[in-house]
Amino acid sequence: MYLILWEYHVKLEAREKFEQIYSPTGAWAELFQNGAGYLGTELLLDETDPQKYLTIDLWVSKEAYESFLERWKQEYEMLDKQCAGLTKHEVPLGKGHLLK
Repeated sequence: MYLILWEYHVKLEAREKFEQIYSPTGAWAELFQNGAGYLGTELLLDETDPQKYLTIDLWVSKEAYESFLERWKQEYEMLDKQCAGLTKHEVPLGKGHLLK
């Protein structure tokens, strides 16, 4: 399994909208479902900071994720632009294979 991990610092007034878009059933998950090998998304809220969230996107393989990005790049970039105003900043924390 291949994971992509992001950290987001969300504007207070945008938390509800952010949670809708980045939830396991939100707009990002809907877009990712176009890719073969997408397994799901998890959204976590930091219990010590109500503006800090983590997302974990799960794919069957790195190749499945890269194939999705290649095919759906334009839609990915458009959704990313639409979401830009929701956060103060975002940090890619890493990508990698889940070890057993």
